[in-house]
Amino acid sequence: MADKADKIEGSDAPLTSDQGVHARFQLGYAQSATNTFELDVDINIPGQGITAVFGESGSGKTSLLRCIAGLETNAFGSLQVNGELWQNTSMVVPTYKRNLGYVFQEASLFEHLTASGNLRYAIKRCNQIAKPELLNQVVSVMGIEGILSKHPLQLSGGERQRVAIARALLSQPKLLLMDEPLASLDTARKLEILPYLESLRSSFSIPILYVSHAVDEIVRLADHAVIMRHGKVVAQGAITELFSRADLPLGVGNEVGAILECKVIERDKHWHLMRVEFDGGELWLPNVENNQNTLQRVRVLASDVSLTLTPHTDSSILNVLSGQIAEIINDQDPAMSLVRLKVGASYLVARLTQRSLHKLALTLGDYIWIQIKSAAIVR
Repeated sequence: MADKADKIEGSDAPLTSDQGVHARFQLGYAQSATNTFELDVDINIPGQGITAVFGESGSGKTSLLRCIAGLETNAFGSLQVNGELWQNTSMVVPTYKRNLGYVFQEASLFEHLTASGNLRYAIKRCNQIAKPELLNQVVSVMGIEGILSKHPLQLSGGERQRVAIARALLSQPKLLLMDEPLASLDTARKLEILPYLESLRSSFSIPILYVSHAVDEIVRLADHAVIMRHGKVVAQGAITELFSRADLPLGVGNEVGAILECKVIERDKHWHLMRVEFDGGELWLPNVENNQNTLQRVRVLASDVSLTLTPHTDSSILNVLSGQIAEIINDQDPAMSLVRLKVGASYLVARLTQRSLHKLALTLGDYIWIQIKSAAIVR
């Protein structure tokens, strides 16, 4: 760990692009009399859209957000947000001057104010002149038109969190930090709020850092991800690429799988199916009647993928693709292996027993037929 007088290597070097969030931080502190924690990160994320910060508890996700917010006064490094320098080794913009929003696990609303009063307080405190249409836009995107006159104690957990997110957006932040905003909600309330979080991507052109350790949230909301382990970044990039990497902790056991970005090309009303295409072929999926989007994100679990040396035409499995074995690694279960498969420009993952792998004599580079028993629209 660097002493206070030391510089982080390259922390004052010119950053490669004005667009995006570029952060380099080092931080160390004692967790107990015998244990210390060290954060050592270097991230580059897109200038808009949702980036998930994913990792197990204690991996440093919240510490990273606190460094970005300027709340960790002992952190050293640099931070640039879409061309604005907020920190380096010779200057630090204080937290109250960083134009960011911060949403926590618990919605910290003013109990004596209505939902509308909480929103108007944010507008009043904002250093920028609020556009007249911004309030209406935020209220509409978060779906809180019908609860504006209610006080926080009259709202459900999901409603309170939606108001808290709306309040953060009304501060017109250049960066929005969300620290496990659904962690305190039950399953029903999570399902209630997820569609509103999805709409943030297209409605607001700002970078959003979304901390979570819930795979289902990440694959639904994020386009980009930063994977953390023991205070370090082990990978960062597009969610579709990272999720199919068998060496990363994005999925464990039955949650291991892949994400495909697909386009709907046919809806078969008779069989209640829809046909989608991606850069590796086509898939038949159950039609989602209340989801008429042309573009769909599809999740394929490794446990729903089987491999065969020859194409089977006398099978109940509708989805059969050709691909190539790109990687074989041992699963956490010693009886299982994970096989990463290149299909066009995309990747799938199959979870096979070691015995099946040996029986088929599969090796790197082999061309194989891929049977997908089930796939689901991420919704």
